[in-house]
Amino acid sequence: MQRAEPCWGTVVSVDVRDADHAVDERALDDVYAWFDRVDLLFSTWRDDSEIVRLGHGGLARHDASDEVRTVLALSDRVREETGGAFDVRAGAHPDAPPAPGRAPLDPSGIVKGWAVQRAGELLERAGAHDFCINAGGDVLTRRPRDEATPWRVGIQHPWERDKVAAVVDAYDLAVATSGRYERGDHVLDPRTGHPATALASATVVGPDLALADAYATAVMVMGRAGLEWIARRGGYEAMAITNDARVLSTPGFARFTTPRTAS
Repeated sequence: MQRAEPCWGTVVSVDVRDADHAVDERALDDVYAWFDRVDLLFSTWRDDSEIVRLGHGGLARHDASDEVRTVLALSDRVREETGGAFDVRAGAHPDAPPAPGRAPLDPSGIVKGWAVQRAGELLERAGAHDFCINAGGDVLTRRPRDEATPWRVGIQHPWERDKVAAVVDAYDLAVATSGRYERGDHVLDPRTGHPATALASATVVGPDLALADAYATAVMVMGRAGLEWIARRGGYEAMAITNDARVLSTPGFARFTTPRTAS
């Protein structure tokens, strides 16, 4: 079963490769209904979302939904882990430039990965064991290890849209990429309020897409030092592309793929 629908300002595709009739089509309905709920709760483009109301003081954190409180608690944890390089309150910094969709409380750098990770759990509960969910470059894969061929996840080339910079071979893996090539300098350094411009893109692979998503954002902020930081995170590896087209990676990234040149 395959389905692709616009969501969160991008296209989210779900590809289930289990044997015919192993998974009911309604499982995909449940997945996209979940994505709609995530948009309702977390969109920074709608005044009635819980995250916007929280950011502007119209809703107390203890009155928010379980999902919003869960994401904010996880965001607090990642802020501490990264020494402030990841912070959902970056948009509230007094030096943060105004931009469409920018809000004082914005968990976009973690919530997409978190939502896709939980969509994968929905599919697994429905009986799926071989699937891929791709939400604008944040990818979750599941495939039995006895399959000869893994899922192959292309990492977008920062400048040439018809090319990939690397291909990740994935069985049970989360792959998250943050970059400046699609939405411009949208990633802010929470410590300064200024756009993070040290790298062209950063990709993180690991077991959990919520953390991989947030870590990729943090690496964009940290720059090359972010690769050293990721190398100390158990189970996660990273690849970054510099503004002068060099490909850098943590020592363990090679076991997932061989990076190609980005020039």
